[in-house]
Amino acid sequence: MKIYLVGGAVRDRLLGLAPQDRDWVVVGATPAEMIARGFRPVGKDFPVFLHPETNEEYALARTERKTGPGYHGFQFHAAPEVTLEEDLRRRDLTINAMAMDEQGRLIDPYGGQEDLRQGRLRHVSEAFAEDPVRILRVARYAARYGKWGFRVAHGTHRLMRQMVENGEVDALVPERVWQEMERALGEPTPSRFIEVLRACGALAKVLPEVDRLFGVPQPKHWHPEEDTGVHVLMVLDQAARLTADTRVRFAALVHDLGKGTTPEAEWPHHLAHEDRGVRLVEQLCARMRVPNEHRDLALLVTRWHGHYHRAQEMRAATLLKTLEALDVFRRPERLELYLMACEADARGRPGFEEAERPETALFLRAHAAACSVGAKEVMAAGFAGAAIKAELHRRRVGAIKAALGQADGEEEA
Repeated sequence: MKIYLVGGAVRDRLLGLAPQDRDWVVVGATPAEMIARGFRPVGKDFPVFLHPETNEEYALARTERKTGPGYHGFQFHAAPEVTLEEDLRRRDLTINAMAMDEQGRLIDPYGGQEDLRQGRLRHVSEAFAEDPVRILRVARYAARYGKWGFRVAHGTHRLMRQMVENGEVDALVPERVWQEMERALGEPTPSRFIEVLRACGALAKVLPEVDRLFGVPQPKHWHPEEDTGVHVLMVLDQAARLTADTRVRFAALVHDLGKGTTPEAEWPHHLAHEDRGVRLVEQLCARMRVPNEHRDLALLVTRWHGHYHRAQEMRAATLLKTLEALDVFRRPERLELYLMACEADARGRPGFEEAERPETALFLRAHAAACSVGAKEVMAAGFAGAAIKAELHRRRVGAIKAALGQADGEEEA
């Protein structure tokens, strides 16, 4: 029996990163021998065991054979005669197909270390084409290592495109796409996830609402980048600079979906794109079973991001209306998330990446002013029933006016 550290832990060590998880492969053993040594079996499809002390996963070396479409149709073979090289060959990328023995010596039969040096994401074998999830994984690794300039190898890109053309991607269930996408949204350069999927044609299959944005023009005066798809990727990376919260990053990705349905005759303007976008975000989230917290913020940002950009022009009543629509008086934490997504939207344009956004401070002052007036104060003044809500609204408008230095006058509805 020989035991090897494999996969991401080896890759991260070579990159100088602290491994998040450690996985092990056992060569030359049977399930009975593992159990006799105190390992606890947990694998359903193939023999995987938990170490009796560390609880880390130890898998018997195995090979696999494609038996059906999609990513479930595989038959696994684990036996003492399966070699380490055979086990590594079934992995997706060369940088994940390395191992270390118990003395710390590197086993690298497929050139993973050199691909790390070259910043190259390259498939191990043609078996890569048997699992469409690997397209998503490559895109996710591009998002993780994009800051170091990692690129998809030409041969791997060609193979991914062939998989799309052959319909392999059609077998992906939306929930699985979301799992990989949420992880990619948490990476340092999440825009690379979208770029890689679009380059091989997979984006049109898994996120057609986003793919549709590319090539759609916007007014150059406000958007020097012009292309809506390019803008959305810039917004996504600006959101990644502001926060690690994937709820904000998802909202940044989908906030302009409505522009993809603007009739060409109306280009480059996109009147009422917010309302159209809300419907598209609802459909996308339902299809992919996006968690409620991500969905709710995305819907709010999609509907109300225009109000952020016009904040300096809006009167107190409209600012209060926006705050009420965001439900920030019951959920104050939501305001910060909304403001980060909108600030990313404002910065996601060439030349505006480092610009200060006074709209953020304005919204925060308006919120603080409105919160200074409470329902108890109104009731203490003798108001009751429906009159409480009306008087609370009136007083909050007045507080916002005072905080922002707005003059009294006719208010917007």
